[in-house]
Amino acid sequence: MVFDGSDPVDLRELKALELAARSKIIFHLGYWIVPSQSSGGTYRVSIGADPSCTCDDFTLRKSEHKVVLCKHIIASRLVAARDGGASAPPMVVDAVPKKPTFKQNWPLYDRAQMTEKNRFLELLSELVQGVQEPEKTKPGRRRHLLRDMVFASAFKVFSTFSSRRFACDLADAHQKGYITKLMHSVQVCDFIDNPDMTPVLVALIQRSALPLRSVESKFAPDSTGFSTSRFIRWHDEKYGRERSGHAWVKAHVMTGTLTNIVTAVVIDTPTAADAPQFKELVEATVGAGFKVNDLCADKGYLSRENLELAEQHGAAPFIPFKSNSVAGEAGSTWERLFLYYQFRREEFLKRYHARSNVESTIAMIKAKFRDHVRAKSDVAMKNEVLLKILCHNVVVVHQSVIELGIEAEFWKDEPPLNEGGPSVLPFRTIA
Repeated sequence: MVFDGSDPVDLRELKALELAARSKIIFHLGYWIVPSQSSGGTYRVSIGADPSCTCDDFTLRKSEHKVVLCKHIIASRLVAARDGGASAPPMVVDAVPKKPTFKQNWPLYDRAQMTEKNRFLELLSELVQGVQEPEKTKPGRRRHLLRDMVFASAFKVFSTFSSRRFACDLADAHQKGYITKLMHSVQVCDFIDNPDMTPVLVALIQRSALPLRSVESKFAPDSTGFSTSRFIRWHDEKYGRERSGHAWVKAHVMTGTLTNIVTAVVIDTPTAADAPQFKELVEATVGAGFKVNDLCADKGYLSRENLELAEQHGAAPFIPFKSNSVAGEAGSTWERLFLYYQFRREEFLKRYHARSNVESTIAMIKAKFRDHVRAKSDVAMKNEVLLKILCHNVVVVHQSVIELGIEAEFWKDEPPLNEGGPSVLPFRTIA
């Protein structure tokens, strides 16, 4: 274990030193218990002749012929040597390994950032022009156009301002002609709480991704939660006690790994598992006209049905198998992919690594538009999350126009919403 600056060790040894120095690592029932640096969980580590660890890093990178030590095993060996008096593994840290960096066209990036707000308004205005107005069912004049309601709601979420502080931006948008009639800024909250807006937002998210059909071919699904102002209580079966905390809105998304565009979204109950949403996300993406070559997902999406579904749509699924998975039926899709995972692990990991981009997408959305929702009702909370994703997509399209040279045409040769075409797909939300 030597840091010579040439071997890309991904800082594992350096992180192991930090774990050994700052974390409480204990020996219990024949295993070392090592806390996670990224979550509140722990890993069970064995440091004998056949070292093992329950973390994903060790599970994914090990093979039948080679064992690659993770930072938790290294840290356990350091603590065992320190507490037991044995010699620690040799580690040279005079030359700290360099973290891999990726090239960025900074002039284009700066240009995209400096023009983002103005272009966001222009692109959002073009996008909502395809929203058809619903039929009038009650007498009297129509208060506001649906497209104006969507525009105002998305602009408010983009600004991250409160309703009252958003009044100036709303007045500017009206003055520039983006909305036909000026409404009170507090009234935008009522728009977001409108259940009729939910299917429109979901369809607009898909529509906003269409300009990137020519550049995206690798996709990754994942789920995330947005915190709310509502508190809930539940019984913890594991520890046998009542617990409480913030409620959250759970969103399942499919993202392109090149541009971080969201091509499909499902808002489900907070306890809904990931694997059942895979079919809907894949079929919505394929139905929108995207050519899916690779599908990279974590173990939560592993099932025979999901692997077969991916291949039915011409995609290569890269989903890690669990430690207790077996080859299964001879000649099946499951067996073929299981053997590929076992005997061509390095090649699998190179393709699977693209999955990290979906986590980058989620981080981008939460960093830019907040990781919580202000709304109070169930409908408004879900619509607010959908608006965050819609704003993210519009920003991504703007960046792609500058950096990739694509054309931001949302409605070219396409019918408006509610007239068929790729916008009308089996999206759903659950109340």
